[in-house]
Amino acid sequence: MKKNYLKISGFLVPFVLGSFLNTSFAQNSNIENNISKTIKQNNMKLGAFSISLSVKDLKTSKEFYEKLGFQIFGGSMEQNYLIMKNENSLIGLFQGMFQGNILTFNPGWDENAKNIENYDDIRKIQKQLKTNGLTLKSEADENSVGPASLMLTDPDGNLILLDQHR
Repeated sequence: MKKNYLKISGFLVPFVLGSFLNTSFAQNSNIENNISKTIKQNNMKLGAFSISLSVKDLKTSKEFYEKLGFQIFGGSMEQNYLIMKNENSLIGLFQGMFQGNILTFNPGWDENAKNIENYDDIRKIQKQLKTNGLTLKSEADENSVGPASLMLTDPDGNLILLDQHR
């Protein structure tokens, strides 16, 4: 009798395990397909990323970020703003121009402010953001072409600027 249980167990265990694994693989495959589909739907080419910081003292902030390895990339002390760069990282330092900090994306540009060939126009991005249910604080004119911008805030109130220069 004990041998019969062992034979039945020897047959059932691989069957149950195989069935479980097939179900797990099928579920994982469905999850991967859903993730892939979501990525394709939401994959927007936002361009170069930088953070724009509202600073109290431009000179002091400049010196601080230079100690972190950043160098002046654009702007000037006389204009009350500097764009600082360290490899692919960009930080804008702005004195007296706005309150709070802004996350900035530049569709059509790389981190060197050079035009990139393949990018999503801001109006296409705007349409996708609206389709995704996001509320915009300002919008690009959908009937225009070329330079435009839009703004929105994240759930924590951080301002996000998409600023297309071409």
